[in-house]
Amino acid sequence: MENPNIIVRVATADDQHYGKTITDEMESSAKARGTGIAKRSPEYVQLKMEEGKAVIAVTDKGEWVGFCYIEAWGHEKFVANSGLIVNPAFRGHGVAKAIKMRVFELSRQKYPDAKIFGLTTGLAVMKINSELGYEPVTYSELTDDEEFWKGCRSCVNFDVLTSKGRKNCLCTAMLYDPAEKAKEAEEKAANMRASSITLLTDVQPQMLVAANGQMHHKKKDRTFKGNFKLFERWIRFKRYVLLKSGKDNGGGAASSSRKKFFLFNLF
Repeated sequence: MENPNIIVRVATADDQHYGKTITDEMESSAKARGTGIAKRSPEYVQLKMEEGKAVIAVTDKGEWVGFCYIEAWGHEKFVANSGLIVNPAFRGHGVAKAIKMRVFELSRQKYPDAKIFGLTTGLAVMKINSELGYEPVTYSELTDDEEFWKGCRSCVNFDVLTSKGRKNCLCTAMLYDPAEKAKEAEEKAANMRASSITLLTDVQPQMLVAANGQMHHKKKDRTFKGNFKLFERWIRFKRYVLLKSGKDNGGGAASSSRKKFFLFNLF
């Protein structure tokens, strides 16, 4: 197939005629994978388009390519990017990643303080989520909104979820916490400032003795002068060491538990 011109944008009411095509593909894809996603009606998807809470991908000729929508839960404290689906004819073109990035941006615009989460069994989606800043979490860190969990009833694995007391299932839970990311950004900025100060204070003066016996100081020549690539590599290395040290010492129990949980799910 020739590479089409694919447009990824916020869906509008003018896109509602794609509703049934999208929901039919959602159901077909879930059956093919042997897993399930919360079943949605064409009318529900069309409502999301009308509300401006969905992202759609189409070709410049109007052919449907992909879709994803936003749901808010727990009095808008949590937001889910749900129903990601790509037309089989256009898979392998990076469409899913483009849609996920756009719907993530839209979620941050509409709900800047909300935690964004997702449940998925797809490794490709997990990778995209990780690149966006999501982290694997336990189900207890997701919304407790009963309406959200009711949506899982149409999933083929709903019995697994209920038998586990809604604490675990085949899906991996991933979460983006804006408050936590803001804290991490502040810590990184502080580490970068500390790194800059360290570089400046590392320049030690040298003592020179003149022929007449007078002494004066001379600053040590900078090793990186005139070699910016080597300097940049040194900065990156130093930041890595500082940031790694900061995470190891101050990552907290939550970060540690998430790592353990992720490793547990891998095996």
